[in-house]
Parts: sequence; structure tokens; C-alpha cells
Amino acid sequence: MTTAPEREAVPSPGARAAAGAAGAMPAPRRYHAAVWNEPLIMELGRPGRRGVFAPAVEPGIGALAGDPGALVPAAARRKAPPALPELSEWEVLRHYLRLSQQTLGMMGVSLFGTCTMKYNPAVSEALSRLPEVREVHPLQAEETLQGLLEVVYGLDLALRELSGMQQFVFQPGGGADASYLQACITRAYHDAQGELSKRVEVITTIQAHPCNSATAAAAGFKVITLPLEEKGYPSLAALESALSDRTAALFVNNPDDMGIYNPEITDWVEAVHRAGGLCFYDHANFNGVMGKIRAAELGFDACMFMLHKTFGAPKGGGGPAVGAYGCSERLAPYLPGPVVVLEDGRFHITEPAGGVGRVREFIGNFPQILKAYAWVRAMGGEGIDEASDLSVLASNYMGARLRRVPGVTRSHPSISGPRMEMSRYSLETLTRETGVTAVDVQNRMTDFGIDAFWLSHEPWVVPEPFTPEVGETWPKEDIDEWLAVLEFVCREAYDDPETVRTAPHNQSVHRVDSAHLDDPGGWATTWRAYRAKHGRA
Repeated sequence: MTTAPEREAVPSPGARAAAGAAGAMPAPRRYHAAVWNEPLIMELGRPGRRGVFAPAVEPGIGALAGDPGALVPAAARRKAPPALPELSEWEVLRHYLRLSQQTLGMMGVSLFGTCTMKYNPAVSEALSRLPEVREVHPLQAEETLQGLLEVVYGLDLALRELSGMQQFVFQPGGGADASYLQACITRAYHDAQGELSKRVEVITTIQAHPCNSATAAAAGFKVITLPLEEKGYPSLAALESALSDRTAALFVNNPDDMGIYNPEITDWVEAVHRAGGLCFYDHANFNGVMGKIRAAELGFDACMFMLHKTFGAPKGGGGPAVGAYGCSERLAPYLPGPVVVLEDGRFHITEPAGGVGRVREFIGNFPQILKAYAWVRAMGGEGIDEASDLSVLASNYMGARLRRVPGVTRSHPSISGPRMEMSRYSLETLTRETGVTAVDVQNRMTDFGIDAFWLSHEPWVVPEPFTPEVGETWPKEDIDEWLAVLEFVCREAYDDPETVRTAPHNQSVHRVDSAHLDDPGGWATTWRAYRAKHGRA
């Protein structure tokens, strides 16, 4: 990695303000990331430095407790002190502050498509840090967990209202986990019907999220993937040609990541049911339709929501995440435990007798359940309905402006009219005419303090894709700024393509040399391995 020099490539703040006042797209603001060249925490400090000094044990307590070292079996005791860095509290604070200053992540405008990167309310973060939440142990007696169980039950009821489903559980650790749970329940259901040996096929589409086909395959099903047709989704005739007595289930998301809603979805569900299969609704793209449609009313047997997307809980780094899974009455007996129920004014944890078994420990990620519950209660039904309106409105405003940017086209350009909350766009024209790729544009946009946009799930149905998603969080000014940066970079690609191809220039690091990343002789996941491979003392 190499540090990058600052570049002066944008108009002055005064010119930028004047352009905005005149009604034109504002020019990108100046930005340069911090560059600290910060070492690893293990390379800092000196022997003897301490952030906290624990007080000596009082003699009376020591006499009662005895030698704490004697509680550790001899075979488990260290032969030498651990190789930990020795730093003062100030040094630790400064180190991690510098690392955070070098990380752009959500400090700019992040229209991260298919992930609904919305604002996570600070009050919910504060609630999750209360000792009543932070210090709860999952093995406590039920009577001491009534408040916690009420929150879980309350969110269950809210999601039932939004989906029409019979019961929700919060064990899955994300959307892919919820999809896998559906695959397991599909197996259990058909096994109970005596048809598992022949119900071996799961149908999905090329635009469904990859977790749907991947989890079905992991559960032992053969996956049939339907291609897109001229309307932007597979035809009903294509679905019917794939159906047979071998069909176990349909896994599908609607709308898809191109913002196209399949208006024939009820006909799809009825066709799958006639063939004896189940229907699972991947609701990762629920933000644009929440309050408008209910999965059960469309005929689906089960659905999942992502609390770390639609419901105001944070997302990042593979967690925290919760894939809330809900199902109809006929699939409820196969749910994994524990399930929270209300009986005689008290909340209880039960285990479904015929359930598929645990898919995660205990009740799930409770701090995220709490944050989602707080979001739902704060929004209310009217707020949720309005948020979806704002999401679709903002997405179509952005789409109208994007189609004026040189080199940008929309997926399925022959399909006119509005799209849903997100839509997939293409920089194929820009790449063909300038040699600048979507990844190059992505990198260059970070030079202006804008988070790198989301490209697309694989496989890339749309060449050189990007998939912005506005949601209800971002104000018009932020959307305009994001659009201004993209337009600036696209025009720059035509005028000065080398600057875009070699970006970023104003970030804390330039491009990462990835040539050695597949060499096990160089990378290390522990400090011990790092010292062994790099010869550090």
C-alpha cells in the first residue's frame, strides 16, 4: 500500500455554493483522508506501561478466596506471560482514533444497494448498552427475563402484522441463515408428507439473491435457475415449464435488485402450490414495499426480514445481523426453538416438538432485536408506510438524474416507467468509450468522501454494474451530492481517464497490491504467526 498525494481537482467552496444556488448540480466538495501510517497495536508500547492498575486484594478477602491461581489446573497455566502490547490508556485511545480517521465507512454518503444502509438511531444504541440488556445471561430463569422476552414477543407480533405470517423466530444470523432455515424446513415438511425422496428441486431466478440458490444446494436440493425475459423477470410460462412433482420450493425476492416488481407473483405462488411445492419470500428488498404488501396475502408460506437492513439495526463486518424468519401455520410446527409465547400474562420459552432443531445459540442476537423493536415502535404503521413512499420517490428522483450522466445506462433500458426502491445501472458505455471500469469509478468517488457504491451480486447480469439504494434516510442535498460526485467522475473519465484509473488519490492508502494475498507464506491471522513469518521480535 502506498500513501497518496492530495489533488486539487474540484471547484472552490464558493463556486460550489453558487452552482447549487443556481439550481445546477453542486460541484463535489474537497476531501482528503487522514494518513497516519499507523503500526499494528502489537508493535506499540514499552514494557511496564499500563492503562489501569488493579488495586491489591484486601487481606480479608484474600484469606477467604485463597490463591486464585490454584483454581486454574496446572496443565492450563501459561509457562510464560502472554505477548501482549503494554500501553497507557492514552496510547490505546490515540491508536484506535487514528485508525478510525483513516476509515471512510458511513462518514460520507453511502447509497449501498441491496443493503438498505439507513440511519441507526443513537437512542437504540444507548438502550442496548444498558446493564439490563448488556449483563443479561441467556441461562437465567424465565421469571428474571420477562422484559427481554416481552421485547422479542413484541417484535414477533409486529412482523406478523407486516407479513401476515403465523410466527417469527430470530435465531438466523442473517438473510443467508434464514434462507438456509427455509431449506431445512422444506426438507422437514416434505419428509413429513412422505415425499422428500422425490421433492428434490428448488426453483429460483437469476436475479434472486445468491444465498437462495446456495443454501438450497447446501441442503441437498437441485437448483433450477430461471433466466430473465423482456419484461425484466422470468415469465409464468418459464416457471410452469420447470414445475413438476419433483418441485420442493420456490425461493424468490420481489422486487429484485433492478427495482422491478413481478406483478404476476400471485400466479407464480398458485402454480407452485398446485405442483405441491412451498413458496419462500426473500424480503431483503422490503424497504420499498413495507406497509404495502404482506407475504401471506400473496400466498407465500414463509418469508424473512433483515433486521440489520430494513428495521434500523446496524450492519457491518458480517455482523451484528439477524435474519427474522416467519412462516405460516402449516410450517410453524417445524420452527427451531426457542419460541417465545404468552400464557396467562407471563412470557415463556418453548421448544416446538417437531422443530428442525437449533440453528443458532439461544434466542438470537438480542441487542439487535431490541434495536429493531425500538425502530418499529418509533415509526408506527403510518411511519413505516411513509418511509417506503419516500424510498421509492427518492430512488426515482435519483434515477431521473442518473440517466443524464454520460456513460450511464439503466438495466433493461427498454422497460420505461418508475422502478422500486433501488435499480441497477450500468457503466458499460463508459467502459467501452474510455476504458474506465465501474471499479475505477468506485475508487475515484472515495476521493470526494463518498463511500464506494455497491456493484452487484454475482453473476453480473448487467455489465459494469452499480446499484445505488437511497432508502428514507438521505435528504435531497445528500442525494444531489452523491450524484454530483458520480457525474464529475464520469465526465473526468472522458477527459482524463488516467486519473480515474489510478484512483484513489485522496484516500489514506492508494491501491492495495493484492498479488501476494493468495500466498500463505505472507499473510497471518495471529500475532504469533505474524512474528514467525515476518521475523518480528
